[in-house]
Amino acid sequence: MSTSPTTSTEARPAPHHHAMDAAPAPQGATGAKGVLLPVAIVLVIGSIFVSVFLAAFHAPRPHNLPVAVVGTTQRLEQVTGGLELGLPGGFEVKRYADENTARRALQDRKVYAAYVTGPGKSATLLYAGANGPSVTSTVTGAFSGVAKADNDRLTVRDLVPASAGDTRGMSVFYAGFGVVLAGFLFGMMTYQMAPRLEYRWRLASLASFSILAGVLVAAMAGSLGFAALPGPFLGIAGIIALMAAAVGSATMTFMRLFGRAGMSLAAVVLLTFGNSTSGGTLPTPYLPDWLHPLSEVLPVGVGVRAVQGLSHFNNDGLTAGIVVLVAWILVAAVVLFWLDARGPRRAAVG
Repeated sequence: MSTSPTTSTEARPAPHHHAMDAAPAPQGATGAKGVLLPVAIVLVIGSIFVSVFLAAFHAPRPHNLPVAVVGTTQRLEQVTGGLELGLPGGFEVKRYADENTARRALQDRKVYAAYVTGPGKSATLLYAGANGPSVTSTVTGAFSGVAKADNDRLTVRDLVPASAGDTRGMSVFYAGFGVVLAGFLFGMMTYQMAPRLEYRWRLASLASFSILAGVLVAAMAGSLGFAALPGPFLGIAGIIALMAAAVGSATMTFMRLFGRAGMSLAAVVLLTFGNSTSGGTLPTPYLPDWLHPLSEVLPVGVGVRAVQGLSHFNNDGLTAGIVVLVAWILVAAVVLFWLDARGPRRAAVG
């Protein structure tokens, strides 16, 4: 007797799918828009970069560069007139009572050179080689012309020389540029690689990146590395860490507020305008008037000045730099808290 196979009628449980197991397929531009949109965006950003840097550096000249003169009223007028004749609008001449006061002003970077007139027809030009060869060339050329016109016997002295590891005075610019680039990349990648990371852990990641960036850059650029930035290790590391945190958090905020367009906006504001106005290649008095204010509010400009102050100029710009950088970080942290932590909570309540 044969038995026919029986078919089980028990219902099998349907496979359970988690809605968050797989990310939805990315949606993007297609067709002509997909072809032309990346081209247009990149060309716009590139054009802004080229035009801003050319505007800043194609023919750099000082605008009201502060300089000191020590001497009588008559000598002050002679020197001021000679500077204005040689480079109209190039210098802001300040009179100092004596050489010691002028020296302190130079060391604090309140002025970029000091012309000290002596007895008879003698004069001494004090300058700071740490300001870079372009500034040195500007002030020595201008004051040499004044001395020649007035028949002064001129002696030239470098009161604040550049460090042995930074003969061109460009190391702080490259360090600042690298930190800004790293901060921008971190702010972009943290949302791309970990879009669902909790707010507190995202800030912990930002803090870890910033601290490590500060230590690494200070080690490479300081006495442990290339000896390009002779300031105190902890001070340099601290300012670099604040710069990295400010740029990283600002990039994150741009992306959260403006979506994909935020990455382009962050690149223009932080990389293009930030680095062109940083003062790392030339001091801010060399910038066009419309770019000058940005150096006092963007992270890289205030950070670069603070690092230069720590390294050469009696902490010039340090307090202002810390205040501005911390302000960037706090504002970004509040905005991100509202969008990433408080926003989902309010949605859940609703």
